[in-house]
Amino acid sequence: MKESFDILIVGVGGQGNILFSKILGEAFLNEGYDVKVSEVHGMAQRGGSVVTFVRAGEKVYSPLVDKAQADYIIAFEKLEALRWLEYLKKDGIVIYSDYEIPPMSVISGKSRYPDVDSILKDIGVRHYKIEISSLLMELKNPRVQNTIMLGFFSKLTGIEKQVWERAIENNIRAKLLDINLRAFEMGRDIELKEEELKV
Repeated sequence: MKESFDILIVGVGGQGNILFSKILGEAFLNEGYDVKVSEVHGMAQRGGSVVTFVRAGEKVYSPLVDKAQADYIIAFEKLEALRWLEYLKKDGIVIYSDYEIPPMSVISGKSRYPDVDSILKDIGVRHYKIEISSLLMELKNPRVQNTIMLGFFSKLTGIEKQVWERAIENNIRAKLLDINLRAFEMGRDIELKEEELKV
């Protein structure tokens, strides 16, 4: 198991960043880590950029992750993976969804949505891309993207599956629990593709 985790969870308002962070923090806490979670909402109510910081270790003094210090950036929207990239440490990993929410500059035609996949490869960032759209169609619920991503990330932590499931149960309403546990399991079933980590 890793000694510490410095994580950024990024996306836009309404994608479940805050819930993801709460579950993440509780799972780490239950494993005996000291945990700090900082929520930076940004323009969440208007679909703007939202970031949360989660830090876990033997002793954590600050909830914020400094630039070039994040072990992981978990992005629920592709462009957000690039927006916060300066926070990733040299050997850090980006886990990002293929989900696109074009900003106003793209919608208005003033700019083009960047080719995020090519940019990450060109600059040599270690990354996993989650093909989320087809999984959400299979589940018939677009609001469980965060628990699919959580399932995938959980495999990289060394923390037992049962710890994550217990944290999900403690943070999600009973009527939504089944679909979220299914989404979590779906995320854990995603194959880890080592070729995406070659730099």
